[in-house]
Formats: sequence, structure tokens, C-alpha cells
Amino acid sequence: QVQLVESGGGLVQAGESLRLSCAASGSILSINAMHWYRQAPGTQAPGKQRELVAGITIGGSTNYADSVKGRFTISRDNAKNTVYLQMNSLKPEDTAVYYCKAESVNFLNGDSLAWLWGQGTQVTVSS
Repeated sequence: QVQLVESGGGLVQAGESLRLSCAASGSILSINAMHWYRQAPGTQAPGKQRELVAGITIGGSTNYADSVKGRFTISRDNAKNTVYLQMNSLKPEDTAVYYCKAESVNFLNGDSLAWLWGQGTQVTVSS
């Protein structure tokens, strides 16, 4: 069974840093792209989309939301099927549940999965 497990969330003050990790477990051959999304308080209503924070391909190409450029850095360890999000200079508006998403997951037995979400980790930034 494959799953994504996020860790590293917590409560920090504005200006501080956190590092999130998301590890994929299971008999995985490769994961094409991995992303971090977030959902802020009060936006959990049906139909409300999670905000894309950052993404990284298997080749290392990255993209970021404008709101986090220069403060957040996404990276991955393909051998460990793990993606990281280094968050610096955190602001109260970064408060959200952060979710990891894996896209185009390929397994050792030849199966594949279009996408997979983690359970989320809470990040709270106090002013």
C-alpha cells in the first residue's frame, strides 16, 4: 500500500523557519512530480481549492506561488521518494494545513497511479 506521510509542521512566530517533509512509502519505482499545497483556515468548504505552493519534477525543475517566492524552497530526494519544503521568513498569512501531492507514481510491478495526497500537516505562524 502506498501512502504519503507529511511531517515538520508546528507553531512558530513570524520570521521563523520550518522544514516540511513528505515521504512516499511503498514499492515505488519513480514519482514524476511532487507538490506542496496549502489550505488556509476558513477555506475548507466544498469546492474551495487548495493553493499550490510549490512543485518539483523528477528532473529538479521547480515552480512557486508568487506569495512564497524568495522565502520557500522545494527540494526532493528521488532515492528516498521524499520531498521537502524549507519555509523561511514565515508570515501569519502562511498559516494553513500543508498537503503533499505526488503525481504520476510508477510502481516496481509496472502499475501506476495518477496522483496521491498526503494527510496534511498544520503550520501556524503567530504575529
